[in-house]
Amino acid sequence: MDRRQEILEAAMTSFSLFGYKATTIEQVAKIAKVGKGTVYTFFTNKQELLQEVVITMIREMKMETDSTLNASLSFMDNVHTSLMHLLTFRERHLLFAKLLEEEKQLRTPEVMSILRRIETEIVSYVAGRIQVAIDKGEVRPCNPELVAYLMLKSYLALVVDWQENHDEPLSEETIVSVLKETIFRGLEK
Repeated sequence: MDRRQEILEAAMTSFSLFGYKATTIEQVAKIAKVGKGTVYTFFTNKQELLQEVVITMIREMKMETDSTLNASLSFMDNVHTSLMHLLTFRERHLLFAKLLEEEKQLRTPEVMSILRRIETEIVSYVAGRIQVAIDKGEVRPCNPELVAYLMLKSYLALVVDWQENHDEPLSEETIVSVLKETIFRGLEK
């Protein structure tokens, strides 16, 4: 692994544990086992480092999701498989949850901006998948962007928000079942 990648992984760890505001370039350098100057060789500042970490996270999420898609399965079956896969993937990406928490508590402008970017990327990706399903006649015609937004917010509510107000997280099966019985049922032809 190259130095730049080591720094990105260290930054992912630091941002996931401490959030954006509490992370320092010194912490990232220490976790990566490099000097602070080495971090600055690759990244101008902490904000640029966060942006690169988030871009990497989004790219990984898209690749992970794409790897679960099966052209011989229906849209609904692919959604189910993808959701199950993303639910296990979420454990590796606590960064998103940490950023959501920081946005709620501290309203950090850099975090708010990066969360908008994450949301836009995810909604765009899901909307594209919905549009393909509409074109194939697998789901009823709808506004793909609005449905994708609803899917994302529902998913976050069940995965992130639920845990904040309840003693234990919902199981993967429960989350998928709720989404299938509500949003996805409304898309069925």
